[in-house]
Amino acid sequence: MNLLKRLQGGIFGVATGDALGVPYEFLSKKRMQRFPATDMIGFGTHHQPLGTWSDDSSLTFCLMEGLLSGYNLKVIAEKFVAWYDRAYWSPHGSVFDIGITTRQAIDRLEQGHTPEICGGMDEYSNGNGSLMRILPLVYYLRNVEDIEERYQIIKDISSMTHAHFRSVLACFIYVEFCLLLLNGTEKFQAYKEVKETVNSFVKAQDFNEKELGFYYEVLQQDIAKRDPEFISGSGYVVNSLEASLWCFLTTETYEECVLKAVNLGEDTDTTAAIAGGLAGIYYGFDAIPETWKFQLARYDDIHNLIDRFHESL
Repeated sequence: MNLLKRLQGGIFGVATGDALGVPYEFLSKKRMQRFPATDMIGFGTHHQPLGTWSDDSSLTFCLMEGLLSGYNLKVIAEKFVAWYDRAYWSPHGSVFDIGITTRQAIDRLEQGHTPEICGGMDEYSNGNGSLMRILPLVYYLRNVEDIEERYQIIKDISSMTHAHFRSVLACFIYVEFCLLLLNGTEKFQAYKEVKETVNSFVKAQDFNEKELGFYYEVLQQDIAKRDPEFISGSGYVVNSLEASLWCFLTTETYEECVLKAVNLGEDTDTTAAIAGGLAGIYYGFDAIPETWKFQLARYDDIHNLIDRFHESL
């Protein structure tokens, strides 16, 4: 599968998963188990039309566009601010969903603070707001061989909204896993390799052992074998990473993966967006159901952005 198909797959994978989950956001896992999602619907929680994606996709698109002319955090920051202030890269001209940590960070970006230190740094600023939008970096970093350089760029991009180490590490694990999938590595082999790579890297960096412990299930155990009872669809970044990996590794198709993510309940749009990015890269654009992706808001605009991003790579 060529780069363009995996690029289309990853980005549309995020947006489709996001739109699939928007109507179900905040519903409990128990509620979703009783009445599981089986298709893309409209309205629901946010009363948005069918195919509406949320801030997850908006900020993903802003990051992509910000990378078109190279790596410049101030340019990316301008895109984030434009989304927040003027609904730039919103599905229907308004912002209907934004996390507290992200909102506070964008306020600081707008005030002109150094972008990579605008994100929340305390332990309670570990929502999934940077993980949900990090996917474009996978394509941008695909030829960067130095892992320390990759880590630093991922850290800076995450830290624009989420600067705590726990959020940064989630983004790092996710991007490193996606890089292997982008290269065509079989998914279970990729999971094995990413654990080896990340464990080796963090050991050499002498990171905080307590913080590393939050990713014990991902990095030391086999998340695919985790009891479903302990997989959570909450907005906490550790739970989001675990859930997205679990959904991807325990399913066989894009459709099955994102529906499984939505049916975890709670932060349904973001869990499905993150899992959808994995599945989209792996299975490719053509594997995303046409009845879902073609109903996405601004489908042609997204396609155009992907084409421009592909040309810039």
